[in-house]
Amino acid sequence: MSAQWKRRREGGGWLALAAIRSVARSGGRAFARLLLYPIALYFLLRRPAERRDSRAYLARVLGRPAGWREVVRHIHTFAATILDRVFMLSEDLRRFDIRIDGLDALHAQLDRGRGVLVFGSHLGSFEVLRVLSRQRPEQKVRVVLDKGHGAALMQVLDALNPAIAATVIDAGQPGPAIMLEIQQAAAEGALVALLVDRTQPGEKAVGVPFLGATAGFPLAPWQIAAVLKIPVVLAFGLYRGGNRYDLRFEDFSDGIDLPRRERAAALPALIRRYAARLEHHVRDAPYNWFNFYDFWGHDDDSDGAEGERTAAERPGGRAGGAAVRAGPVLGDGAGGG
Repeated sequence: MSAQWKRRREGGGWLALAAIRSVARSGGRAFARLLLYPIALYFLLRRPAERRDSRAYLARVLGRPAGWREVVRHIHTFAATILDRVFMLSEDLRRFDIRIDGLDALHAQLDRGRGVLVFGSHLGSFEVLRVLSRQRPEQKVRVVLDKGHGAALMQVLDALNPAIAATVIDAGQPGPAIMLEIQQAAAEGALVALLVDRTQPGEKAVGVPFLGATAGFPLAPWQIAAVLKIPVVLAFGLYRGGNRYDLRFEDFSDGIDLPRRERAAALPALIRRYAARLEHHVRDAPYNWFNFYDFWGHDDDSDGAEGERTAAERPGGRAGGAAVRAGPVLGDGAGGG
């Protein structure tokens, strides 16, 4: 993740987000959606960095220059999924048409009782994973989330469902504490959800091909999977417009079991596999990509070379402290998904 993006202020602020939540809950989803175009236009006019990075990404994925209408559509899609989180966190899923693919494979892994890692991304809505509560209400679900980033949005969303907020594993705590909580959740047979496409400043990254160029993906989630040796399932919740979502689960591994001495060589191959599946779904739903920063590292001094890179290898970077930091889950706030 670009350190410059990490320092960008959160869009809207607590009062604006709380007002949108109140409008959504009192006026209903259809009424609240009328606000999405003014919000998208506000971000188009007032957030030049996100506007620039949206246009650059769209040009890459669409294979042609992107105009302002496409940038508005991109921001509007993001705003629509944020609004829908209000209803999903309120456990009001009946208003949504959610088509699920691959659920049997996920259930088969959960039935083994040894925990499952669900790896998602900032593509579409990971919140739609809440549909599992209707299928398996007894299933424990823990999410790994940097609660300090996008704090205003998280404060508003946590107030909607404090019970869900209490299950969050805070990625802002020291690495050993995060790992201990994930291990304990897995031992209890929980589904542990992480977003694994965004590298935090100071976190080790592996450069792999993605949308025609090399991009850095975090190494830590794959190190966690190699330590726990439990199944890994990929999840993609794609917003299709209106009230429609596609929730797709894909088996990735029955358990990443690698000797420690082989991990450095083997884990990059797994990340390349993951990036290829992510690219497939990004091309299928290009306006669902919510990393509103330069994902390919041109905003900073990344050299783009394939292989492991750390902040210590960049001028002014810092090493350590992020060895088991997992990427944030279920969004980071209006600044970048």
